[in-house]
Amino acid sequence: MRGLTLLAAFAACMGSFVSPATAQDIRARQWYLDAMKADQIWETSTGKGVTVAVLDTGVDDSIPELRGQVLEGEDFSYKPKGADVDTDGHGTDMAALIAGTGRSGGVQGLAPGVKVLPVKVGSGKPGIGDSTPAYLKAIRYAIKRGARIINLSQSIVSPLDEDAQKRLQDGLDEVNTNGALVFAASGNDGESDNFAGYPSRLEGAIGVGSVNQSGTVSKFSTHGPQVALAAPGEGIPGHCASQTDSCTESGTSSATAITSASAALIWSAHPKWTANQVLRVMMQTASKPKGKVPSEYIGYGIIRPGQVLLDGKGDPGPADVNPLFPDYHPGQDSSATPSSPSQTDAPSEASDTQNKDSAPSASGDDDGDGNTLIYVGVGVAVVLAVGGGTFALARQRRRA
Repeated sequence: MRGLTLLAAFAACMGSFVSPATAQDIRARQWYLDAMKADQIWETSTGKGVTVAVLDTGVDDSIPELRGQVLEGEDFSYKPKGADVDTDGHGTDMAALIAGTGRSGGVQGLAPGVKVLPVKVGSGKPGIGDSTPAYLKAIRYAIKRGARIINLSQSIVSPLDEDAQKRLQDGLDEVNTNGALVFAASGNDGESDNFAGYPSRLEGAIGVGSVNQSGTVSKFSTHGPQVALAAPGEGIPGHCASQTDSCTESGTSSATAITSASAALIWSAHPKWTANQVLRVMMQTASKPKGKVPSEYIGYGIIRPGQVLLDGKGDPGPADVNPLFPDYHPGQDSSATPSSPSQTDAPSEASDTQNKDSAPSASGDDDGDGNTLIYVGVGVAVVLAVGGGTFALARQRRRA
């Protein structure tokens, strides 16, 4: 009964807009790479020397773009079959967005010099019970293996009791104490109850929201004080279940993976910086929202790694002060979210009224250098469906 009351529904934060296309079309549809000036960035940094732990459904390292990119990992799921076994495909897609080489027409990752550490915490199928012990083991394993960045393209979308929350908080405390970064998807419930899931709502986690090609917040992107940064999360190419075609997907999962890759690029170019300094320059150089900063929709703005790597912008500042949680002291008792101490564990009953007409967008104040993530006019055709330009919501994958 206790396990049932602690039922943690892990949602891989991606509602998939699936539209098959030939494999060679993948790079042409990765519009965000062109918007970020990825080709120019790679002349400065590819993420080499940085390990990113992907806590997900496993990573299939046999697909062409991930061959040689994936380290030996560990499987902490309920019925372990190996970290390289991914029957769902979600973890593999996230790894490819981070470190894919584009080989054989596959997905081109934003940080192709990165090594991915696969840490399996679920299979993508619904489960019963409290999954937080597995996540705590996974986080500790990632730290022990030297991961500087932990990518959590997942969110627990059911209320957790105090013990479960403490386990997750303990894991985040250890990540921060060991000088690593953890990026966590904010969730895809922006159009429903907008429940702020875990661990993005906890101290020490960097919550990531999703924006589309115009720089407008995605309607599905869960919003609130837990959102620190935003990244492209709509019209992102991935693999279909058959792996013979590519599919277009959308969700804060993809946005989180792209954010993790951006951090890896910056850290690789500035290896002596601390996690706090990497995060600080990401926040400083993000394309700012209009109005109040941080915004509950895109936080401190849309990531722009080119501002740091191409234009030399951003002041790393003090090494030992967390720019997002200045009063955060890992290991000590603290509220669930410092920016919203009154937030409760119960899902909000209010429906999300966010729409593209009223959604905030980035201001685009990039000092006229064109290095911005206001994506209109980048000259890249985004193919959302075969022959017609429309897309259909095929499924929303849930994690347990």
